Amino acid sequence: AVTEDCYEMIVAEILESIEADGPFDAVLLALHGAMVTTHLEDGEGELLHRVRAKVGRDVPIGVSLDLHANVTPAMAENADVLIAFRTYPHIDGYETAQKVSVRIAAILDGNSRPTTTVARGAMMDGVDHGRTTAAGPMLDVLALCDKITQREEGVLDITVNAGFPWADIRDVGPTVMVVGEGKDPRYQRIADEIIQEIWQRREEITIAPVTPTVAMARIPEIPLGSGAIVLADFADNPGGGGYGDATSLLDAMIKADLQDAAFSMLWDPEVVEQCILVGEGAQVDLALGGKIDPTYGAPLRVRATVERITDGTFRFESPMATGALSENGPCACIRVGGIDVCVSSRRGQALDRQHFRHFGINPESKSILAVKSAQHFRAAFEPIARAVIVVDGGGGLTSRDYRSLTYHRVRRPVYPLDPE
Repeated sequence: AVTEDCYEMIVAEILESIEADGPFDAVLLALHGAMVTTHLEDGEGELLHRVRAKVGRDVPIGVSLDLHANVTPAMAENADVLIAFRTYPHIDGYETAQKVSVRIAAILDGNSRPTTTVARGAMMDGVDHGRTTAAGPMLDVLALCDKITQREEGVLDITVNAGFPWADIRDVGPTVMVVGEGKDPRYQRIADEIIQEIWQRREEITIAPVTPTVAMARIPEIPLGSGAIVLADFADNPGGGGYGDATSLLDAMIKADLQDAAFSMLWDPEVVEQCILVGEGAQVDLALGGKIDPTYGAPLRVRATVERITDGTFRFESPMATGALSENGPCACIRVGGIDVCVSSRRGQALDRQHFRHFGINPESKSILAVKSAQHFRAAFEPIARAVIVVDGGGGLTSRDYRSLTYHRVRRPVYPLDPE
């Protein structure tokens, strides 16, 4: 959860800017949509409420959202236009911003006055968690949305949000948002129709996560060929709030004595400091990872060679977030047996090949690549992979086994926590 001090500082900067630099014709915000703070369930809903109070009802507010937003009534009430990404991995951020801008421009020109209507079902997760890299529920529902948009007069845009099921809030889960011209009861019926379709297909998924043990057993069965076998540590994805230091997958890789392998990135500032102290080329005994919650894998006692020390700063090259600066703090690459392990001082999801190249590792030449990422890695790594194995042994906060997690505030009954 975002701390109250952090949240209030950021919100204060936005509100002070509106006061000092305004008045503005419109306000555009790029938000995620699933922020939970230590004092609020709905971080973005409260932000939009305060922005609306500051600018008044006549200044249009447009918002782009992540596909995994938990859209709340407060968000819809305080924004004129809400539109989310349509791809996962999210490679359409620019296009989504354009859509929002076009809608807000129409309002400023006096040609439009849209409203946003939201529907949600009794689900914490749905539409295959929004995956668009394989045929399945999300692509089918998006096609349905396009068909309805073309057919129904007044409908400007329909967004499908897969939701963020690891947030313990009342309004967690998939939503459908209909941006329509004016107010019309049809918009609610359309949103409800699409939510019903998502409900009917709630159990369809395009991935088959396996435990680390099963993953190690599958590796020798994969035919030889060009490209790497990519292991995705689904359960400990820092991009979804995982600690980034769970060791269950790395432990299995070491015990399987994998060769010509690389792992990126494990969060362990203590280990990075030790590596800096001894320097490149030195051998050192380490307690690697597992510092936050050993139930997700205890620290691994390893003897490692320090291969490289870096400042942890590089720019993304993949289709997702191309050109964005990634600052991971001081980092170290260590060799444990046949595995190069990239260790960082700040948490980060390994979604770009630079998460290896920065450490002097050529991902195109490795036999096995392991990444702490659930889905975003596919944009960069599927083109060079001969196989992808998604690993989820319950070894992290972002596991798909929702029943293994503790929820207090989610509305009940809800799928998949309760019997249907």
